[in-house]
Amino acid sequence: MRTTCVGLLIFLLCAACNEQHDHKGRTPLVELNGNFLYREDLQSVLPVGLSKDDSLLFAEHYVRNWVEDILLYDKAQSNIPNNGEIDKLVENYRKALIMHTYQQALIHQQLSEEISEQDLTEYYEKNQALFKVERPLMKGLFIKVPLRAPQLADVRRWYKAETREAVEHLEKYSLQNAVKYDYFYDKWVPVSEVLDMLPLQVSDVNDYLNKNRQVELQDTAFHYFLNVSDYRPIGEQEPYEFARRQVKDMLLNVKQVEFMKQMKEDLYQRAVKRNKIKYYLE
Repeated sequence: MRTTCVGLLIFLLCAACNEQHDHKGRTPLVELNGNFLYREDLQSVLPVGLSKDDSLLFAEHYVRNWVEDILLYDKAQSNIPNNGEIDKLVENYRKALIMHTYQQALIHQQLSEEISEQDLTEYYEKNQALFKVERPLMKGLFIKVPLRAPQLADVRRWYKAETREAVEHLEKYSLQNAVKYDYFYDKWVPVSEVLDMLPLQVSDVNDYLNKNRQVELQDTAFHYFLNVSDYRPIGEQEPYEFARRQVKDMLLNVKQVEFMKQMKEDLYQRAVKRNKIKYYLE
């Protein structure tokens, strides 16, 4: 069957080449009702790294789908006598696509994505209602060590202290003894990411961590130490440093909308001054 398909492709290729048609340097593979599928089209969609057999199988399916689409389109066209509405939709879509492409190019040229930190903080402060915690956040430190790890008394003292000295002790200790060590006093992280590292069995883990800022747990193999330096439950104000990316995206979008609004206004006023707009009123 596959050999037959290959032979058919070769036959079609030769037949198409013999006809008088300007293929603009492309190599035709299949023709159907004046529509051509070219070798270059097939090569552009052929996945990289396929074996010879898989490439042939892919080509067979692609050609078959192409033929079926042409046949279905021709059948549909012959059964829809009035294409005026479709033509109108296509033209409207074409206009929208052209305008959108132009607007994006213009925005890219004229509007820099660099926004000052002052602009970001001012927008954040003026729109605090938009930035609420949707999932609990926390800052802190986490360390996981084997049950028989040395200096556990020191670890218990160090992980509760947030001093630079205590952190340095833990960092040095973790290099040789810790299975897991995470320092996030300086950034907000979702509580769910921390819970994945703990064998914590309580009904409301978020409420537990909000009320218990120093947590020590153990299972059959490890000790777990967590110090929660700050916590934000659902519904509270989202910290600026965590919301900053969203703030920038929103402010940039506002600037883009204002830029395009002003541009349209300028185009309109220019057309009015040049008497290009004619109103036909009854």
